[in-house]
Formats: sequence, structure tokens, C-alpha cells
Amino acid sequence: MLKKAGLACTVCGSRNYTLNLSSNAKDKRIEVKKFCKTCGKHTLHKETR
Repeated sequence: MLKKAGLACTVCGSRNYTLNLSSNAKDKRIEVKKFCKTCGKHTLHKETR
């Protein structure tokens, strides 16, 4: 079963992306550098639940 997780920008806090993760996911939260529409630049996005 897949679990949905959102990615939030670390600078402005807006949630821009969603991911489908497997139910037996790791303990660490995902950190990815993605483009933030509100900031207008590439920033670090962390997984939220």
C-alpha cells in the first residue's frame, strides 16, 4: 500500500509537491532540492506527513 507524503519548502514553508511512498519506507525523511514557485528559485524541500 502506498502512503502519500508532501514536500514543503524550507524557506517559505509552502507545500508544492506530493510523493507516493511505500508503506515500509525508511525512518529518515526525504530531502530534495526542487523549484519553489513562491520563492522563485531552487530550494531544499523536506518531507511532511
